[in-house]
Amino acid sequence: MPGLMILDTPSLYFRAFYGVPESVAAPDGMPVNAVRGLVDMIAMLVRDHSPGALAACMDADWRPAFRVAAIPSYKAHRVAADGGEEVPDTLAPQVPVIEQVLDAAGIARLETAGYEADDVIGTLTARASGPVDIVTGDRDLFQLVDDSRPVRVLYTIRGIKNIQPVDEAAVAERYGIPGRSYADFAVLRGDPSDGLPGVPGVGEKTAAALITRYGSLGALLEAVEKGAAGAAEGLTKGRQARLAAAGDYLAVAPGVVRVVCDAPVPETDLALPAGPRDPEALEALGARYGLGGPLKRLAAALSWEG
Repeated sequence: MPGLMILDTPSLYFRAFYGVPESVAAPDGMPVNAVRGLVDMIAMLVRDHSPGALAACMDADWRPAFRVAAIPSYKAHRVAADGGEEVPDTLAPQVPVIEQVLDAAGIARLETAGYEADDVIGTLTARASGPVDIVTGDRDLFQLVDDSRPVRVLYTIRGIKNIQPVDEAAVAERYGIPGRSYADFAVLRGDPSDGLPGVPGVGEKTAAALITRYGSLGALLEAVEKGAAGAAEGLTKGRQARLAAAGDYLAVAPGVVRVVCDAPVPETDLALPAGPRDPEALEALGARYGLGGPLKRLAAALSWEG
């Protein structure tokens, strides 16, 4: 049954930017490696997985206020001097081109004020009635994996072609936790790449052991509150003390780590475009930025005539 494919577009264009040489340029010399790489990746994904619907999700706010209010260090190391996100100088001009190409092609592009692309992805996943493939290089989205629906992540390991399907079994094998417990595990372990400190003294192995033993962060914290320390329970006095000391962090971190699944994302037709929404604009973009080859491959993958 053809399902919904959701693209974590910022993650993918960063992967394309670093996976395709900057020497790939438009006729005027402007680097278009991220644009070309992303278009080719979308063509490959559609060709290889035959989705019935497609959504390209964007960051309307890469560092939402509700997450920063809870944990001020959230992505703080990525803030540029102007207050925006730190983006390579040769990538920044390509992002508007990517948006123009997606719009002219008719691929649904969604964002919601005050939320990250992850939250748009979570909301679309929650709304979907059939299978969902989430394409991303961000491990945070492993929390959405659900074999019962099924929802899986197509994880971009490196570049734009090396993609690994991730289901509950893959999460369990990689981290030693129940397949749907990634968010609770990530809260305990923390994530320096997002400025999330985690619980001091609780590394990946300890976090995995505690979540596996108690089943959820909530059950673990209930045990801490009751003072149920014991080696047999995996909650030694030392671990209990560390978790108790991190109480303020643990009270707010789940709201930062967990993807929002009920964001006010507008209802949009996500069907694969039967043809470009604006053929003239797409042709002009192809000529201006030297995208003829990737756009032909996208057209072939989408079975456009002509």
